[in-house]
Amino acid sequence: MSTLKNHVQLIGNVGQEPTITNLESGKKIARFSIATNEHYKNNKGEKVQSTDWHTVVAWGKTAEIIENYVGKGKEIAITGKLRTRTYTTDDGNQRYVTEVEAKEVLLLGNKNDK
Repeated sequence: MSTLKNHVQLIGNVGQEPTITNLESGKKIARFSIATNEHYKNNKGEKVQSTDWHTVVAWGKTAEIIENYVGKGKEIAITGKLRTRTYTTDDGNQRYVTEVEAKEVLLLGNKNDK
């Protein structure tokens, strides 16, 4: 049951080309956003689509897969966990950011898509 703690699974479409950073340590990091859609009917019986955006971060081999095979619009499935980090803005305000740290990526859709 411990694997169910802080576990995220998402299927969606990549919002923009992933940003790849090569760190001094030799590791790679990939950052991108993914859109997930939910469809439902409202009180009037009309179909409604709701879109949520998630920021995704991947490290190492997972980042390499993203760099080579994932592009804007590509449908992917990811599993990972939520990470919250803080930073201080130039004017001294502290901000919090919650991101999905991807552990596994499954490429969906057409083979020729990137």
